[in-house]
Amino acid sequence: VYPPLRHADWHGCTPTDLVFPFFLFIVGVSLWFSMKKYGQKLNSRSLLRIIRRTVTIFALGIFLAVFPHFVRDYSSLRIMGVLQRIALAYCLGAIICLSVNRNYLWIVIAVILLSYWAILAIAGGADPYSLENNFALKVDVAVLGKNHLYKGYGIPFDPEGLFSTLPAVCTVLIGYYAGELLGKGSAGWDKVVKLLLLGASSAGLGLLWSIVFPLNKPLWTSSYVLYTAGIAMGVLALIYLIADVWKLRKWGVFFLVFGTNALFSYFLAGIWTKTMLTVKLTSGGQEMNLYNWIWEKICVPVAGNMNGSLMFALLQVLLVWIIALILYRKKIMIRL
Repeated sequence: VYPPLRHADWHGCTPTDLVFPFFLFIVGVSLWFSMKKYGQKLNSRSLLRIIRRTVTIFALGIFLAVFPHFVRDYSSLRIMGVLQRIALAYCLGAIICLSVNRNYLWIVIAVILLSYWAILAIAGGADPYSLENNFALKVDVAVLGKNHLYKGYGIPFDPEGLFSTLPAVCTVLIGYYAGELLGKGSAGWDKVVKLLLLGASSAGLGLLWSIVFPLNKPLWTSSYVLYTAGIAMGVLALIYLIADVWKLRKWGVFFLVFGTNALFSYFLAGIWTKTMLTVKLTSGGQEMNLYNWIWEKICVPVAGNMNGSLMFALLQVLLVWIIALILYRKKIMIRL
């Protein structure tokens, strides 16, 4: 796998580590637009929508965790995950955005991020930001139990754990603020400049903070929140400039196809990956799953190991995109 397409082993931030915070950032942006119909207020109607969407997304995450075997022994079921974090970050972020005065939103963000830093630094022991000693792990073990955490780090530790979801809420809050900035008034350069300035300030502050509180996706550190949100604002400013100020939009159709059914596309990709791992094939007297068969019999012979890995990933993206394109052309948007 090409290094930029890998996650950082622990501390650090690769381009791949930008994907999830970018998604949560856009969750916040879209939250502002979706809540216009409720007057940006927390009331019975908006709260019902928030709860319904939270439960649905969380349930889809659990479904992915048990698919396709649906075993009855759930003693080692991983409770948290990507969709589960999206659900909780959306829920808490939406409630905060609709119940807190907009002038105080940055204060809420600052309090959460500073508190998270202080708690991890004080309660984590001699090496508070390490895999083994971080306080987020202690909370998740106490609340969820070791058996229900992700096992991919060699020890039970969940990169989408409960406690580290708190700073992830701030990614949604910053996105909401950016959505409000874009949503008010007519399209113009002033919005581009504001987003770029805010983005540069946020990313710069995140980098400075990382000197004492490292950029870390699994812990979703406060420096990581500001750094990734800053880059997200910069990218959003560029897209807004091209699509809304310059009115050049044809180039974005590929991404629009995914964007109209973003969560469905992610869910479908997860289902397809697990299906490939389940389907068994026999090749040359050797049994292997469909996932490995495509990799070993198609991608590696055609492109080699490194490029074959990229080819494999692009084939999966293309498959999901084609299905999303069919939905897009039929104007089917699966809303959760």
